[in-house]
Amino acid sequence: MEQRFPGSNPLAKTMESGSVCIWPRMGPFLLGALQVAPPSKLGLHYLRKMALYVRTRDGCFPILSWPMWRHIACGKLQLTEDLAWLYFETFDLLTSRPPEERLGWAEALSQCSDSKQLEHQRSKLFVDTLKFLLFLYIQQLNRVSLRTSLIGEEWPSPRTRSPSPCSERESKNSSRNKNWDDHAHLSFVYSHLGDLLELLVEPGQLSSSGQAIRGSQVSLEAVQGLSLLLEGSANPVKAIHPVHKLLTKAPLQAQAGYSKLSRSFPLQQLLTCLRQNLTVNPFGITACLHSGKKLTWAQQVEGSMKRAKIVRNTHMAPAGSGMLLMSQVFQQTLAKDSDKLTGANIRIHRCSHAFIYLLSPLRSVSVDKCRNCTLVLGPVETSVHIHCCEDVRVVCVAGRVSIGASSRCTVHTLTPTRPLLLPGNTGITLGPFHTHYPNLEDHMGSAGLAVVPNLWDQPLLLGVDGLVPHSFSSPSSTDSSTGCYRLLPPAEFSALVVPFTMEGDTCEVPGGLPPVYQAALAQKEKRIRNMQRIVSDSQLNEEQQSQFQELVTQHFLDWLRDRGHIQELSNLAPQTQPGQGPYNGPSADSDGQAQPGAIDVNEARIRHAVEQTQVSSSYYAIC
Repeated sequence: MEQRFPGSNPLAKTMESGSVCIWPRMGPFLLGALQVAPPSKLGLHYLRKMALYVRTRDGCFPILSWPMWRHIACGKLQLTEDLAWLYFETFDLLTSRPPEERLGWAEALSQCSDSKQLEHQRSKLFVDTLKFLLFLYIQQLNRVSLRTSLIGEEWPSPRTRSPSPCSERESKNSSRNKNWDDHAHLSFVYSHLGDLLELLVEPGQLSSSGQAIRGSQVSLEAVQGLSLLLEGSANPVKAIHPVHKLLTKAPLQAQAGYSKLSRSFPLQQLLTCLRQNLTVNPFGITACLHSGKKLTWAQQVEGSMKRAKIVRNTHMAPAGSGMLLMSQVFQQTLAKDSDKLTGANIRIHRCSHAFIYLLSPLRSVSVDKCRNCTLVLGPVETSVHIHCCEDVRVVCVAGRVSIGASSRCTVHTLTPTRPLLLPGNTGITLGPFHTHYPNLEDHMGSAGLAVVPNLWDQPLLLGVDGLVPHSFSSPSSTDSSTGCYRLLPPAEFSALVVPFTMEGDTCEVPGGLPPVYQAALAQKEKRIRNMQRIVSDSQLNEEQQSQFQELVTQHFLDWLRDRGHIQELSNLAPQTQPGQGPYNGPSADSDGQAQPGAIDVNEARIRHAVEQTQVSSSYYAIC
């Protein structure tokens, strides 16, 4: 099979004069395929039965409502209601909707006071039936194959066996992220295209086992459902079209056997045509690494970014396919607030001891194999996924948050959906969203995200055999039934300050903090005021004030070293360059990139920053 695919250059085929190329769309695989093996009841056998059922029952075709899907999922496929809603909700996240419509839906959900009202509201949600069937089928993307596991290409969940060393967990094959791998998408579609088309065939052309009979036809309306997964172009400089539009025009119309009279395609001829024209996505991760625009940084220490690779394709990719890839950023503080990131899919990969601020409305974010990093994100329209990470802190507003195969990670989030905890997690901490920056509320509105409902503290645990029953934790305890997560205790809570000057109207955490955390923060602020009053009332002379400041500063520096914050403050502290005054803010490169300074762990410089900003007491309180 592999030899039929294009060569190493993913643009090779699209560059051929007059060629038509069809490729797998990135969105459904990146955002729709859950990164866990699907239940056995979502296999082809049962999906064939579902395809037959929905076409022969009223109220199921061409659109499927939540009550009917719940009936099929719970009554026929034996899925739990929470799992059924998870798939339905995930598919809805993929659906392109205006921000105003999503904000209206959020408002309606927030007004539901009990489960009955919630179900009534959910019953108003519909999905395209055929596209939903294909969406359920592509959950097989992350299915573990027994055959390939026996020859060493993949193996079930290494993190579930033991908290083994990173060298094992991060081995190239066992932790391969198929959701980002455009070659995996191509291979999956090529191998399973026959099954996907059979799910679209009408019941009269199926055998009793649900398989297509010889001479089966696929209607144009059914092929429109395939546009969820496939798109293409007749020329790289022309517009990109859904696959059904390409198949009904020259030169593919004759090759696919489309009949304008019957408005249908012969199944086998359509299958052959699609396979012959399939290629890797020219806007996927392979193409971005091959021909994406590299980003450079105006302020950096010599050699500190030598291994880092930061590239984007947002200057050329269509809407929904733009991406920014950050890999191997080490001991740097990087920040960006730019329209060039708006609506982009972000992958942060193998970064270590880094502080990254991406303060623009984003489409999706994947954090993969990172360690000891702090990531502060602008509103994420769809999902934030954390995979194979250690000691990472993520702060975000997002449509969904999911975490898998990670340890000792903390996530502060505001999300309208329940956080999804996948297999292999240990020591996960969930906390409320606790920061703001001036443009945050405007960015939330453009991403269709509201402050309510906010389900950050109601995680959904998804194991290898489906949902894991558990009772919700309280902020002062770890979930006793699983031990993989806890809610952040209020005593450990502190606010996060975004350390950049920006323009905008947001001056507080959107929606405020939960009362128990607001009370904990008030107690810390009270201690600061008490200390300031004591110092003020002590009537120290100038020499004593100097000695006191020196003592506080030294204790603060000791605290920074003990807590590992010395690098973070060093990156943000003013620095003096030859022929210039102190450096007091982010610097910009030719791409509008901002970086708040270079790594230079210089105690004198940090001491100067502490004294100039009088940060000591407040830093004790908020960190």
